[in-house]
Amino acid sequence: MSRIGRKIVAIPSGVTVTVHGATVQVKGPKGEMNITHLPMVAVAQEGEALRVSRIEDTKQARAAHGLTRALIANMIKGVTDGYEKRLEIIGVGFKAQLKGKNLQLLLGFSHPIDFAIPAGIEITQDEKNKNLLTIRGCDKQLVGQTASVIRGLRPPEPYKGKGIRYIDESVRRKVGKAAAGAAAGKAA
Repeated sequence: MSRIGRKIVAIPSGVTVTVHGATVQVKGPKGEMNITHLPMVAVAQEGEALRVSRIEDTKQARAAHGLTRALIANMIKGVTDGYEKRLEIIGVGFKAQLKGKNLQLLLGFSHPIDFAIPAGIEITQDEKNKNLLTIRGCDKQLVGQTASVIRGLRPPEPYKGKGIRYIDESVRRKVGKAAAGAAAGKAA
């Protein structure tokens, strides 16, 4: 049996979970989410907990067992606490500015980039440092995808480190031509 799928998903107070056939709906203080699971998996509510079980014992059913349990647990965590990713914009003249439902980014291109903020996502800037962005939402996949798309607009380059990176990301730096030539000249 799947080790993840065997675990019972606890339902905290303030969260309402309803199971209708293959649809599981979760409502909480941060929002509302639902999922339609595969027919080879069954979800049952037992008081203040959810139990996910397999109907058949195939390779796909074993994979779906743990996946379904993890998705439901992520939904419950999302509607109670929410998810967050933090990005940092590094570079001379690189800026971000919130304009309504858009995020305008100046990233060294000849034109500003207008990024439409998806529904269910909230982007905020730090008060002191406007180049620190915080992306929040109740959908773990959507928060991660939004952060990845914004980072992909100008990923950090290895020579000067300019670009958009996650706060906890470390960028491996390379030695440039001048330093490599100087080092080669000293060795001779």
